[in-house]
Amino acid sequence: MNPSSQPLVSVLTPVYNGEEYLAECIESILAQTYQNWDCTIVNNRSTDRTEEIARRYAAGDSRIRMRSNRDFLPPVTSHNTALRQLSPNAKYCKLLFADDFLFPECLEKMVTLMEMHPSVGIVSSYGLQGKEVKWTGLPYPSTVVRGREVCRRRLLNGPYVFGTGTTHMIRADLVRSRDPFYNESNLHCDSEVCFQILETCDFGFIHQILSYTREYGSESVTTSASRLHTLEAATLYEMLTYGRTFLSAEEYPSALEAKLDDYYVHLAHSVLEGKESWDFHTKKMAELGLPLDRRRLAKAVLVKAARALWVHPKRTVERLLTGKSVVSGRLGSIGQKNSARRKQTSASQGASSEPHRP
Repeated sequence: MNPSSQPLVSVLTPVYNGEEYLAECIESILAQTYQNWDCTIVNNRSTDRTEEIARRYAAGDSRIRMRSNRDFLPPVTSHNTALRQLSPNAKYCKLLFADDFLFPECLEKMVTLMEMHPSVGIVSSYGLQGKEVKWTGLPYPSTVVRGREVCRRRLLNGPYVFGTGTTHMIRADLVRSRDPFYNESNLHCDSEVCFQILETCDFGFIHQILSYTREYGSESVTTSASRLHTLEAATLYEMLTYGRTFLSAEEYPSALEAKLDDYYVHLAHSVLEGKESWDFHTKKMAELGLPLDRRRLAKAVLVKAARALWVHPKRTVERLLTGKSVVSGRLGSIGQKNSARRKQTSASQGASSEPHRP
């Protein structure tokens, strides 16, 4: 097909200090079998050779351009800034992080599917993350799935098939209709945006490995997310925020209870991990309006500690002793605040002091 008759794909690459992998990333775009694309590299005030590399490629191919942020931006804000560089004539948007790269057929396969199925708002695929094949789970040959159904399966602990920003191709009109595109307060915003878009669109999936994602890239927040186990907080947030949208009235209560059971297991893990993890998760619970159930936590801690003592007795005792004062102090503080709220509510309303649950 003549490139001029193909719909335009706008590839957007936010980058910070990406000199190690940026050339490989750009070369993967140049190697695409699909040729009607443009690429905008958005430099987030890099202090290495990133700008030099980007300018060299822009000088060699008119489809490539470079933009620089005026100020250094946090990662998700930087991604939103890059998405605002979407070409006005583009029909499709392809985010590609500078640490990652695309296999040659990626754009062609994704455009073909979306052209055949205009109801698809997001298309994803298998990808390599390090040495692992990721984002599997849809039975072959399920290439188009109702968006609401794939979200429902996810909330019911089905396979995570959304992928990441690098694995997505999104209809450009959907990107233009949202500003900012990603929720900048959510470390797992690429998952959340799928819930938001797929409420009214279908989900496309290609059963091929079409991209490569590095596990700990310079533009990612993977390292801190892994250390603090932020994914558990994110999935609880998704259940509370989108559960009633995608689950039936019969499914939602039991699904929420199961998610809370899982989350208290991770809270117990935070007791053993220490103050940073504990503070992160209790803060998230407060943001979600969830009171801390001390009995539920105590039970989860006992189960977790018993299992850990069996495997690593000395290390577990040390962690418990280290975390005891931190957790006890925090539980006491929360208990005092909850007591004060109950007294205030009782005095002002003369009503039950039963804590609110979503």
